[in-house]
Amino acid sequence: MIKVLIVEDSPVVREFLVHILDADPGIQVIGTANDGEQALEAVARKRPGVITMDIHMPGMDGLEATRRIMETDPVPIIIVSGSTDPREVSTTFDAMEAGALAVVRRPAGIGHPDHEATARELVQTVKLMSEVKVVRRWSRARREAAAPRPAETGPAQQPAKVRIVAIGASTGGPPVLQTVLAGLPKDFPVPLLIVQHMAAGFIGGFVEWLAQSSRLPVHVATQGEFMLPGHVYVAPDEFQMKVERGGKIGLTKDAPEDGLRPSVSFLFRSVAEVYGCDAVVGLLTGMGRDGAEELRRLKEKGAATFAQDKDSSVVHGMPGEAIRLDAVMFVLPPEKIAAVLTNLANNRGNKERD
Repeated sequence: MIKVLIVEDSPVVREFLVHILDADPGIQVIGTANDGEQALEAVARKRPGVITMDIHMPGMDGLEATRRIMETDPVPIIIVSGSTDPREVSTTFDAMEAGALAVVRRPAGIGHPDHEATARELVQTVKLMSEVKVVRRWSRARREAAAPRPAETGPAQQPAKVRIVAIGASTGGPPVLQTVLAGLPKDFPVPLLIVQHMAAGFIGGFVEWLAQSSRLPVHVATQGEFMLPGHVYVAPDEFQMKVERGGKIGLTKDAPEDGLRPSVSFLFRSVAEVYGCDAVVGLLTGMGRDGAEELRRLKEKGAATFAQDKDSSVVHGMPGEAIRLDAVMFVLPPEKIAAVLTNLANNRGNKERD
């Protein structure tokens, strides 16, 4: 039985969430809280297995409550948001940086055509996140003072040039992608494509959040646009994203792969076909195996491949599977990835010019 604490300031929404979650035989709502202060007290007293967290609350908001919980009594936290406005969603991703695992839309009301699908999404997310073993997050000051871990690297054979970078991520990915993009220089010489598994409706806010700390322009990808060096393109909701010859992005309504659209595997296959060895491709933290087999094929073609290390991954499913398949040349913590990408791109560029 998964024991859930619901943190929500609206009484109506609170009861609505209780109704949805308690209806599932595998979930028990063990308490509710109206604000962050009550949430901290309830966590200490009731020891929930999962928390659903509202962001905008009077007094201590959901962001600060998430920080405090993850620094003291870490619990899997799911942000349940009633807004997809990009400016408001930015705070949601700050909460993910603080340790929240996922964000989902508040389910649509009973009688709404989307009610069953959105309620099911919440229930499934609670069940999935209950399996994640979260760890304590040290305060930001302590994290920044900590010495970075050395990267474990494989052989660094390099093809002649790099023309593209592609990255796939799932659970725990947003703050890692933020770290990577913040570390790339403004003259990064190639385009960078990202597939991040995420609930529908939040990609626009996610892109705005990434752009706040990136020197590179960050866009939601659009059909047929030409990729520019030093620009970042994030796959939109409910589309498969691929690269096409001539340096263009293609968006399709091809079927989901293992329930995923966008799928990392779909993007990686196109990168292998169009760019082959002239690519740097990697997998970050996330559940499942999306992209792992395709990463192995890219490595066989001569592309440079990397995966996030286990210690820094919220879930080591995707990168762990790639490592198991011997698909990876570099195993890296987040703070090392940007430097490796920059060196690979620039070194190969120099080789091409030489």
